[in-house]
Amino acid sequence: MDQRIIDLYDRFTHGQIGRRDFMDRLITLAGSVAAAGAMLPLLSNDYARAAVVAEDDVRLDISTASFLSGGKNVSGYLVRARRIDAKRPAVLVIHENRGLNPHIKDITRRLALEGYLAFGIDLLSVDGGTPADEDKARDMIAALDRPATLARAVDAVAFLARHEASTGSVGAVGFCWGGGMVNLLAEASPQLKAGVAYYGAQPPLDKVPDIKAALLLQYGGLDTRINEGIPAYEEALKKAGKDYTIYVYEGANHAFNNDVNPTRYDPKAAALAWSRTGAFLAKHLGAPPPVET
Repeated sequence: MDQRIIDLYDRFTHGQIGRRDFMDRLITLAGSVAAAGAMLPLLSNDYARAAVVAEDDVRLDISTASFLSGGKNVSGYLVRARRIDAKRPAVLVIHENRGLNPHIKDITRRLALEGYLAFGIDLLSVDGGTPADEDKARDMIAALDRPATLARAVDAVAFLARHEASTGSVGAVGFCWGGGMVNLLAEASPQLKAGVAYYGAQPPLDKVPDIKAALLLQYGGLDTRINEGIPAYEEALKKAGKDYTIYVYEGANHAFNNDVNPTRYDPKAAALAWSRTGAFLAKHLGAPPPVET
């Protein structure tokens, strides 16, 4: 697909242009209304595509868990492998600007099968939870109070640190909007030991000296919207003496890890980034116990 169309859709989904402007430009690039209509399903997530780890995988214990933050109940998708008596490191999974959707739940299950106590937080749960309509979810994400939302993520780290199945070592993995939240959380949470930000927006540079967690920052080479912030962020991290690693996957788009979106998914980049994520988390949180197959 034309890279200009992918970039246009990114701008639309991140609120930089409105729906009418997006459709007008898409029709121009596609050449007709019919062609633009045919492209829309290719740009959107297709949750009918098979999950990597099935929802009913017998190796997993899956539940809804919640904690209080600012007097409000925040819930999420808590997953752990069965038949492990030992405590395990915990990983907070932070969703994109579409909320806690089936893809993010699948990511959470994958981490659980690697031996982690994995929690896919729903940061829309205080407003009724992630809706099935992705446009509505994006609007709800855009309307969130950022300080309060970050405080909920900080409290989620604390919730995982004290969980009975946790060793107390907590990391976070976030994607797109969630990747940006990981960058903010690394400064805001005193308990976060490691953060993995997939194509996330960089935090305010004046906050960088306060970052406590080790960071793994992963970007798609074609993601010019996000990547323009890399040099200044890296310079600030280096100047502040922070523990960080940056990888840019050439030829990969924003959301290259999203395997339910065939237009963006890059299997090679996703596999390499995931292997690096696993090694990074094990290094900074401690190796999780093995999972019986």
